[in-house]
Amino acid sequence: MKPLAKKPSAAAVALLRQATALAPKRKKASDGLLPSAAHLKANPDSDHNTGLAVDLTHDPDSGIDCAVIFEKLKEDERVEYLIFNKKIWSRARARAGNRPYSGSNPHTKHLHVSIRLDSAGDTSPWFWWLNEPKTVNLLKAKLQPAATKKVAEAPKCTCCPVHNKRKAI
Repeated sequence: MKPLAKKPSAAAVALLRQATALAPKRKKASDGLLPSAAHLKANPDSDHNTGLAVDLTHDPDSGIDCAVIFEKLKEDERVEYLIFNKKIWSRARARAGNRPYSGSNPHTKHLHVSIRLDSAGDTSPWFWWLNEPKTVNLLKAKLQPAATKKVAEAPKCTCCPVHNKRKAI
């Protein structure tokens, strides 16, 4: 199981805030940063556990077209891999192009972006090819709270006196 982060990376938060600044009325139903308890149980090795992944809701009517974003973010050095609409692309296998994705969630309602560890703090523009957002929208986006999903707690080890907080017998 990947370690469970207490908070998402600055880069992941920036991606959602910048999307909101560009499209303030966008839908956010499938937005996500840290995993819910159900997600953690279903996928204990998810990059969401580390705070290095973000899900962005597909809402082309409001200006967040994940099909376009999927293709454009391949150019961003911060991206480790992308999943959208039954396709996966990874930097490690970039020459193979888009490959079929057959995970339990086909990612048709959102784009999954996994961020490289060395880019966790990079909050530079994620949507550089789109028009700059209005200043008022940037401020509104910063004031919005992060995703509201409850974060799962990492299972506590009780295997031995070193890991168990209770007194050893």
